[in-house]
Order: sequence, then C-alpha cells, then structure tokens
Amino acid sequence: MSEIATIGYENQTLAGVIGTLKDAGIDLLIDIRDAPISRKPGFSKKMFGASLEEAGIRYWHVRALGTPKPGRDAARRGDKAAFHAIYDKQFNSEDAQLAFAEVLHAARNTRACLLCYEEDHSKCHRDIVANAMAERGFRVKHLHVAPRFL
Repeated sequence: MSEIATIGYENQTLAGVIGTLKDAGIDLLIDIRDAPISRKPGFSKKMFGASLEEAGIRYWHVRALGTPKPGRDAARRGDKAAFHAIYDKQFNSEDAQLAFAEVLHAARNTRACLLCYEEDHSKCHRDIVANAMAERGFRVKHLHVAPRFL
C-alpha cells in the first residue's frame, strides 16, 4: 500500500518543516497552495523550493489542487460549508482532476507529502486531497513538526 503524508507550515519554521520531512523520509514535497507565496520567511515558492532541493527533497507546485481565493476567504471566515462547496467545485474541475491523476502516479513511486499552510489538516483542503487518495488505496499520514525542531 502506498502512503501519502501531509504537513502544514502554520506556526512552524523552515528548518522544522524540512527536518520533519527528512525524518519521515520524504523525497517529494507536493505544494498544493493556489498561490505559493507566504509572509512566513522561507515558504514562498522559489526560496522554499531551493531550500528543499538543497536538503535533497524535490519540490513540485501543483496549483490546480489549490484552494481559490473565495475558498480561502470562506475558510478564514469560518464558513466551512462555503469552503467545502468552493473547493469541491475546484477539485472536480478538469484541470484539478488531471493534476490529481499526476499526483497519484507520482506518489505511488516515491515517498511524497502534500503541503499547505494550516497546521490542523482537518481545517485544510489537503485533507480532502489526502482522503481522495485514501479512497484510491493510499494510507494517509499527517506529519507534525517534531518537538526537537520547535
């Protein structure tokens, strides 16, 4: 059985996230943010990707699996119903389903991890993607930054 890991970087440091990924044996980080920019130092696409590559972890941004801005706004408001409706529409789009098929293929052949911002996976669309992968035979493991990195 293949495994997919997930991780959120909210309240974390770059060193903590990378250390946790390395400890988990992750070879491929799949960034499923719609907009891979961050106010947190080191987590914007170019710098994050370069830091991961330097640590021996491949970086892949898959925008089609990200949450569009209206969905992020709904999540910030705490409107779970609107968030889920918006993300379900996005996830079921042709572009997202093609990207999802590519992610499934890649994750079957390497130790992969889905990344987004939220620390709690249950409040993040990466949980929806991971659950869809579980329906296709993947075991899901939600990573948390190890205390030694805090």
